[in-house]
Amino acid sequence: MRSTDEIKELIISTASSDDRIRAVLLNGSRANPTIQPDKYQDFDIVFVVNDLKTFTNNHNWTNCFGEKLISQLPNEMSFDSENPMEKGAFTYLMLFTDNNRIDLTLFPLEKFETDFKLDSLTVVWLDKDQLFLNIPKPTDKDYHIQKPSEKYFLDVCNEFWWVSTYVAKGLVRNEISYAKEMLETVVRPMFMKIIEWYIGIQTDFSISFGKGGKFMKNNLSKTQYDKVLATYSDYQLEKNWTSLFLMTELFGAFAIIVADKLKFNYDLKEEKNGKNYLETMYNEQKINSH
Repeated sequence: MRSTDEIKELIISTASSDDRIRAVLLNGSRANPTIQPDKYQDFDIVFVVNDLKTFTNNHNWTNCFGEKLISQLPNEMSFDSENPMEKGAFTYLMLFTDNNRIDLTLFPLEKFETDFKLDSLTVVWLDKDQLFLNIPKPTDKDYHIQKPSEKYFLDVCNEFWWVSTYVAKGLVRNEISYAKEMLETVVRPMFMKIIEWYIGIQTDFSISFGKGGKFMKNNLSKTQYDKVLATYSDYQLEKNWTSLFLMTELFGAFAIIVADKLKFNYDLKEEKNGKNYLETMYNEQKINSH
């Protein structure tokens, strides 16, 4: 596996020798001073370029970075995909046979003044035109947990309790795939949001939750974290009920704390009614199974 220094040297030398490439930026976890580096980190790179189309007309120029194991061109795909930059940028996602990964975004120089947004996690590797003079030291402040409005908080709570009823209905019908779909794609994001805000109030909204909540274990007690992990169940019917009830228990506990600290209202009647409905559906499922 090529070392970090080897990949960095390759990227900078490629940009230095190509007059179309005017700047090279490092973003992401490798630019984050709070994260312990490891060999699995991607290289999140931005090239500020002239003549963008001369790059995208023939993608073979990216072969200079190494032999690809698999790659993706999000801008050319038929469904929406995450694009780290907007306004006409083009992204190459490349995993190489030595297991290094480069996520390379080309940003058009002609749109720099109007559309470029500097990420707080930015390290300048090359700047031919002095576009990035005196930029601040990299921090993860753009990714810190954001304090919600009361309406946003109440909407998240309502969505959690409302769609939990869909999960229960799927389970009582033994429609596991439907129940899992509702649980994991609608209910869980609301569940994770309330945990995020709980951590936010514990840390004065000064840290990042991380994608998929990957940093939450650093800011929850072991008991809390173990319970969150226990909400991830397999396909077994009874285990899905157990996970759902545990999720509602945790959600309610976190929501009350968040509401209290932020001086928000919390609809306890909505919670009580939601829990009662789930209990009713669970009891019906038990009766139907006999």
